[in-house]
Order: sequence, then C-alpha cells, then structure tokens
Amino acid sequence: MLLFLSAVKLVCEIALMALLGRGLLAILAGDKRQSNFFYGLLSVLTRPFLAVARWITPRQVADAHVGFVAFSLLLIIWVIVTLEKVSYCVGQDMVGCR
Repeated sequence: MLLFLSAVKLVCEIALMALLGRGLLAILAGDKRQSNFFYGLLSVLTRPFLAVARWITPRQVADAHVGFVAFSLLLIIWVIVTLEKVSYCVGQDMVGCR
C-alpha cells in the first residue's frame, strides 16, 4: 500500500512541476514558445493530464483554462494521497515510512 501511495504521489509531483514549468515558460517565452525545445518537452509530459482535464470539464470551459483545471485536480489528488500516506504511516507506527 505504501508503494502505491508513494508512486501516485510521485506522479502527481512530476505532473505538477511540469505544468508549473510549462506555464512559467509560456509567460517568459511569449509567442515563440512553440519553437522552444523545453516547452515542447513539457507539453509532451503534460499532454495526458491535460487530456483527462479536458475530458472531465464541460465544453463551455475554454482551452486556455484546461491547464489550470488539470493543475487543480492534481493538487487535490496530491493532498489526498499525502494525507492517506501520513495516516497509513501513523497506523503502522512508522514502520517502513520515511
């Protein structure tokens, strides 16, 4: 159980950092972001999470806001998984937890 919680938490952390980096790079690079190698790499990393966010949200949500929705959902999942991991570790008297 601890391995599963740690894996989900890690995937959420990587996706959150990639979304945050993509957003910051979009602000810094401006219109030339599509030709930026690192922006393309971050776009590939975030594509599955953006697709899930687009699938969950209604059509009235603009495409520009889907990144924020994906970030919010991942942050909520990260908080829930972190609380579950802490609860599990406390219940196991911290055996095997770091």
